[in-house]
Amino acid sequence: MNIELTLLSASLFAWGLGEGMFFNFQPLYLQELGADTLTIALVFSLFGFAMLITHIPAGYLADRLGRKPLLVAAWTSGLLAAWVMALARTLPVFVVGMLLYGLTAFVSSPLNSYITAARGKLSLARGMTLITAAYNLGAVFGPISGGWIGERLGLRSVYLVSACIFILSTVLLLFLRPQPREIHDPAATPEKLRKNKRFVSFLGITFLVIFVMYLPQPLTPAFLQNERGLSLQNIGLLGSIGSLGNTLLALLLGQFAARTGFLLAQVAVAAFALLLWKGTGLPWYALGFFLLGGYRSARSLVFAQVRPLIHSAQMGLAYGVVETFSSLAIMLAPLLAGVLYSRQPVMVYWVSAGLMGGMVVVSTMFTSRMAGSSEQEVFIAPPEL
Repeated sequence: MNIELTLLSASLFAWGLGEGMFFNFQPLYLQELGADTLTIALVFSLFGFAMLITHIPAGYLADRLGRKPLLVAAWTSGLLAAWVMALARTLPVFVVGMLLYGLTAFVSSPLNSYITAARGKLSLARGMTLITAAYNLGAVFGPISGGWIGERLGLRSVYLVSACIFILSTVLLLFLRPQPREIHDPAATPEKLRKNKRFVSFLGITFLVIFVMYLPQPLTPAFLQNERGLSLQNIGLLGSIGSLGNTLLALLLGQFAARTGFLLAQVAVAAFALLLWKGTGLPWYALGFFLLGGYRSARSLVFAQVRPLIHSAQMGLAYGVVETFSSLAIMLAPLLAGVLYSRQPVMVYWVSAGLMGGMVVVSTMFTSRMAGSSEQEVFIAPPEL
């Protein structure tokens, strides 16, 4: 990798470590602060809404102002949000910090655009999954560390340590060099995204796949603690195993064509839901969490499939639109999860497994029809820095 991707990988490794320390425990800390199951589901839905409203403006600005300013803004906002959560002593203040953290999801469009332009001779799927692996490698150590700290010092201490780690990640990011903006030839104006039928169709598939893949996730820590009797340390261990799965599956699935890796990722998450439903002990749950790594890989591979469908000058905006649809799915899925969990906790998992089986069939049919065009990846020469 070149120096830019190396610096970005190091920054994301640190961020993954810090975020991994607390993210798996969010439902449990909300519960500790007085939230019930439906309130937790509502907070996660609002978190998804906070993510949803930022992506298109961020993608638009990344195309016009450059990517690095947006990256710096996202890292700085995430650092501020982490300190709000760490210092919060009441549920409303903590939720404010959590929602502010959700707003920093606007990083996705400029980040993926930056990776696309800086990847050099790496394939797009390979570049995306390598950077994803760097983040996830940091997240391998986060949950188990968070669980250990939480058991001994309380969950609030976990947020304080995470916020300190985010300072290091932000400092590393500041050393990235800016990239020139992509300018299209006025004589060859690219087609409007809303008129790009292949792109619009793929948005629908993306929404459905992300919705179904995210459905079993938000309430899983509460399920493992309340229904299966696992300790914070064991839940943290599972989170670390999940991050290891994120890392290894990202590297593995990046070796396949993007559409093939996308389908395999869905199968892996369907297996996660089945193992949480039918598993009878920690080893089964550990295998499930390892396979859950397919979720993050699938999100990266979405962009690898989108890039050939759009003009390079539209990259930031197009990625922002994709993330908006993904965030809409993340906003709505916890509401259904909360309803299912309130009726019967295990219902979340068998419903998810069934829906994912159906989506594997639907997305297979769709990507097969697009194979002739979307599998022909467009190589983008790295910009002169």
